[in-house]
Amino acid sequence: MERMLSAIKPTGQLTLGNYIGALRNFVRYQDDYELYVFIANLHCITVYQKPEELKKNLKDAVALYLAAGLDPKKCTLFLQTDVRAHAELGYIMACNTYLGELNRMTQFKDKQQKGETGLSAGLYTYPCLMAADILLYDANYVPVGEDQKQHVELTRDLAERFNNRYGETFVVPSPLTPKVGKRIMSLNDPSKKMSKSENNDKGCIYLLDDLNVVQKKVMSAVTDSYGELNLDKEKQPGLYNLFEIYAALSDTSKEELLKKHQGQGYGEFKKTVSECVVSELSKIQERYKEIIASNQIEDILNEGALKAQRIAERKLEKVERKIGINIHKRR
Repeated sequence: MERMLSAIKPTGQLTLGNYIGALRNFVRYQDDYELYVFIANLHCITVYQKPEELKKNLKDAVALYLAAGLDPKKCTLFLQTDVRAHAELGYIMACNTYLGELNRMTQFKDKQQKGETGLSAGLYTYPCLMAADILLYDANYVPVGEDQKQHVELTRDLAERFNNRYGETFVVPSPLTPKVGKRIMSLNDPSKKMSKSENNDKGCIYLLDDLNVVQKKVMSAVTDSYGELNLDKEKQPGLYNLFEIYAALSDTSKEELLKKHQGQGYGEFKKTVSECVVSELSKIQERYKEIIASNQIEDILNEGALKAQRIAERKLEKVERKIGINIHKRR
C-alpha cells in the first residue's frame, strides 16, 4: 500500500475550507493509503500565538480530525513535536536549501512585499521543515491545496538533490490536489481564500460556529447583480464559491446542482446551501463534544507518536550516516 502524509496548521479554529479541502479527503484516503496525519504545531509558532489559545486550538484540531471521521485504527495521527526527528531533519534540509529557493516561496515573499514587519526567520525557513515533515516518512503522496503546492515542489527538489549527493535516501513525493473544493473562498470576498486570518469573520465559517451563525453567514454571502444561477467563476465568483461548497458537501457535481436548481433566486439557493452546511456541521459538532468529553485524545496521540517515531528515527539515523555526522551506533 502506498503511503500518504499530510497535516493541518491550527493557528486558529479550523474552518469549513479546511474541512472541505483537507479533512473530508483524509477520511477517504485512509481506506486506500497508509495514511499519516499530524498536527503541525511547530509551524504554528512562525508567528506569535497566545499560549492558552494555541493549546485549545491544537486540542480542538485533534478532536475535529476524529469528529470528521479519521479512524486511529486506519491511520496514524500524532503531534509534530512528539516526534523530535522533524526539527532535526528540518535543520539538515535547511542546510541543503539555497537562499534563492526560499526567496521564491510566495507566502513569505507576499508578506514582505505588503510591507509586513517583524517577520520571523522561522516563517522564512519553514518550507525546509515542511520538506522534512514529508521526507521522514517516505510519503508517496502529499494532499495539498494550490497555495502549498509550491512547497511540495521544493520538497521534491530537495529529495532529488540529497539523493544525488549522498545516494538513494528519500522517496520523491507527488502533490495531490482535490478536484472539487480545493480552494474555498471567503463568503465576504470571493477573491480571497476562506481563512481564519480574515479581518472580518462574516466571510469565514468555523467548524465550531453556532449553527444559527453558520446559516446567517451563508445567507449573507456576497453574490452579484446578475440574478441568475450560472457557473461563471470570473463574472459570478461568489455564486461559484457557493456551488463549490454545495458540490463538495453533497458529493454532487456543480453541473448537476445547477441543473437541479436552475430558475431559483439567489435567496432560495443560499437557503439550500446553508441547510446543507448546517446539516454537515451539526454532525461534526455532536461527535466533537463526545470526543472532548471522553478524554481519548491523549491515548490516540501517544499511540500515533510511538508509531511515527519508529519510522522517523530510522530515517533520521540513515540521513545522519549518509552525511557523515553520525560516528557511532546508538544504543
